[in-house]
Amino acid sequence: MPMPQPASSAIVRRGDRVLLVRRINPPSQDMFAFPGGRGEPGETPDVTALRELEEETGIIARHPQLFATYDLPSHDADGHLTSHFFLSVYTVEADAEAAVLAADDAADAGWYTLEEIRSLPAPDSVVECAERLLGQLQC
Repeated sequence: MPMPQPASSAIVRRGDRVLLVRRINPPSQDMFAFPGGRGEPGETPDVTALRELEEETGIIARHPQLFATYDLPSHDADGHLTSHFFLSVYTVEADAEAAVLAADDAADAGWYTLEEIRSLPAPDSVVECAERLLGQLQC
């Protein structure tokens, strides 16, 4: 089995909402996820998260903090491995007035509450991170 490819994503939070993009490309095509993508050769996971966030949304962020990691193999209907990523998820800081512009492989971008995220087509990892981060606000 090949080694997983490195990937990173960034969580930008505004109050009780987080930024999600709707993916154009596989994996997770047409699903809502945190901005992110594959690492480039020689790039550290935190730098990948910041770069992908800027490419997909136009937001320039800072101070990435590792929040979660996931081993994410994907298989086709016959059980053959189609992709395998090791995902590092970072919380980041961004200016509150930063405008969001869906670009690169993001079809749409928007701010979503935990309740909204639970009803969207989203990877389990995204729902889990949102529950960990935003669930505290509902206590």
